[in-house]
Amino acid sequence: MIHVSRKEHFNAAHKLWNPNWTEEKNKEVFGPCANANWHGHNFELIVTVKGLPDADTGFVVDLKALSTLIRSLVIDKVDHKNLNVDVDFMQGKMASCENLVMEFWKILQPAVDKITPHGGLYKLKLYETPRNFVEYYGD
Repeated sequence: MIHVSRKEHFNAAHKLWNPNWTEEKNKEVFGPCANANWHGHNFELIVTVKGLPDADTGFVVDLKALSTLIRSLVIDKVDHKNLNVDVDFMQGKMASCENLVMEFWKILQPAVDKITPHGGLYKLKLYETPRNFVEYYGD
């Protein structure tokens, strides 16, 4: 099996805040991420497709088509947005990277299947900072 990855970038703000908790508990658990005025990150999303190369093209997936798909379905919806307020698929959810990457999977998995006849979505890796990232395999 071959793993092919595409990296995309977006900027977004969010706040980690549990409305069922006191302000003190939110600050204790989430620290500066509970800032009442939000905070932002320069996110990196790496989308990995797994499969066998097509006999005619040699591609597992056409990377240009994959980039277009990622940008139109995900990046355009989150770039320069407030994840808690502006993003429809994050409404009512804690805007953690863990929840965000699972929502990305729900959006991307069926779309990637349509452009990848010899493979499918394998992994999403979302960097919040150069040192903090999550990986999701759809399960």
